[in-house]
Amino acid sequence: QVQLVESGGGLVQAGGSLRLSCAASGIIFRISRMGWYRQAPGKQRDLVAEIGSSGITNYGNSAKGRFTISRDNAKNTVYLQMNSLKPEDTAVYYCKSRTGLDDYWGQGTQVTVSS
Repeated sequence: QVQLVESGGGLVQAGGSLRLSCAASGIIFRISRMGWYRQAPGKQRDLVAEIGSSGITNYGNSAKGRFTISRDNAKNTVYLQMNSLKPEDTAVYYCKSRTGLDDYWGQGTQVTVSS
């Protein structure tokens, strides 16, 4: 059974930082492509950042220069360090894994940035 469990969300003031974690089980983590997506109310789910099995990263425009994705294959965990947060970063953040053709999603964690 695949499980992706996000943690680290919460309420933070604008300009602050948060670190999200996603602990994976039931997948071969080291060969999986891992990503963070976010969805604000009434909006589509968008890519924040993703990291391949080799460590190569890709960022959505909203994350460039402020967010950093990383992975720890020994802990089957992917992280999203978010700095200089803005109110428009408020959303539910979802972890996604892709192994071959199989995609899995976590349940999401709420991030709220107050102005």
